Amino acid sequence: MARSAPANGTAPAVSALRRDPWLLGLLAWTGLTFVSFVLLAEHDEWQVRLFWGFQPGVDFLLALFSWRVARLATGATRRFWLVLTATGSLFTLGDTTQAVLTFLPGEWSTNGGTVQTICLGIGMAAMVVAMLVHPHPNRTGRERLGFWLDSATVLVAGAVVAWCSLVTPDGVARSGMLAVFAATGVAITSAFASVKMILSGNAPMHKAAAIPMIIAAVIMSVGMFIAPQGTEPHWSVYFIRYLPSVFICAGPRVQFLLASSDRTAFGERRRKQYSLLPYAAMVVAFAVLAVTLPGGVNARLWGVVVGLALICALVAWRQLVAFHVNQELIEQLREHESRLRHQAHYDGLTGLVNRGQLYEQAGHALQTAPTSVSVLLVDLDGFKAVNDTMGHAAGDALLTAVADRLRGAIRAGDVAARLGGDEFAVLLPECTPEEAEQTAVRILSALTVPEQIEGVAVQAAASIGVATARPGVDVTSLLREADIAMYAAKHQGKGTWRRHHPGMRATRPAGLVRG
Repeated sequence: MARSAPANGTAPAVSALRRDPWLLGLLAWTGLTFVSFVLLAEHDEWQVRLFWGFQPGVDFLLALFSWRVARLATGATRRFWLVLTATGSLFTLGDTTQAVLTFLPGEWSTNGGTVQTICLGIGMAAMVVAMLVHPHPNRTGRERLGFWLDSATVLVAGAVVAWCSLVTPDGVARSGMLAVFAATGVAITSAFASVKMILSGNAPMHKAAAIPMIIAAVIMSVGMFIAPQGTEPHWSVYFIRYLPSVFICAGPRVQFLLASSDRTAFGERRRKQYSLLPYAAMVVAFAVLAVTLPGGVNARLWGVVVGLALICALVAWRQLVAFHVNQELIEQLREHESRLRHQAHYDGLTGLVNRGQLYEQAGHALQTAPTSVSVLLVDLDGFKAVNDTMGHAAGDALLTAVADRLRGAIRAGDVAARLGGDEFAVLLPECTPEEAEQTAVRILSALTVPEQIEGVAVQAAASIGVATARPGVDVTSLLREADIAMYAAKHQGKGTWRRHHPGMRATRPAGLVRG
């Protein structure tokens, strides 16, 4: 069962890393290993025995720490740490077997035997697969394709590096170098997988725990090339090849300390939309090409060239995928912008234009219309009673129905708006006072038809104020006259009111209708 912890528990855990007894013990063990290699620098057999003899202890700690982390996790994250536990167990078995074999004649070598190689290969492969198949929620098909293209790119780069170690310039494979090929490729791929999981936003580990594992993969790759062929390595080579085991072991311990106090330490949810790893793979391949070129055209060079061409093809494919992803993102942004623009100009319930958009269009009409402009203010009577007796859902249904009636009663160029609450308005560009009152009558007639709401026939009564003005009058004055007319209609009942106002037509400057 997962344990919960306060969200601010990571800070104390980070400070506890410096005084953790297990990490301090691991550091002391590493120091003892270094001193032992220095003291036995002239004894090749014992350096090999120490190399393998120091491995099982850290392998066992890898399994132990991973198991403790798995007990804190759930779901796919728990599965990942259980795989890492099994990997540590395989490493322990393989390295223990190899440590025993070093005491037999002719078996003292840093290249593992059959059992050790099988355990290493299965364990590393399982760990890489667990990283690659770890679920990434909310990822589209193209994003998943991009992830696997990135994986393939770095894997090819690892194969190119391993090819140069495995094959001599004349094309003959070196004996005993199959393990080098496998370990190098797996090491680079595991480093890639760790980084990709961090960037994906759903890593089963905190980045502080992944960094030691990435460092281990880098050191492992370096260690494959620093030992000259045909001679026993320098004592420093033994130590460098031993260090990856220490860093791999430290990762789960760091994760355990973080996750013990902060449940969110199993990975950040921020996801980057890009990755520089494919380009890093290209740099590695070009670097290998530069190293190989002085040897002339040979099997080694051709292998590098083929690998580099494949990497370039994968990166080009990845760019094409990224282009389509970006296009989709741009379309989504445009749709979002369109929705925001619609929300800024239209009422969310009825779909009519809102107050701000009505003011803008009315101002434009008063500046450009060749004839008079009219405005109708429509206020529903008894709407509060509908809300109180039937509920807000019924009230919303009534408002929506009124909006539909308004649309059906006005001309094609007219603009219906909801000003807020139960108050509506209609802008009538190029409209005489008589035409405006005719529109008001049509609206009242449309509202006389009852609306069926929750099985109940509801009739919307309304008061309408009408105001007409010549071009050049400001919007505020026009709407104020319509508002006054509407309130007069509401309080006086049916009839026509005439008002004179500067800028209004003198014949029938304003009217009101109540129904």
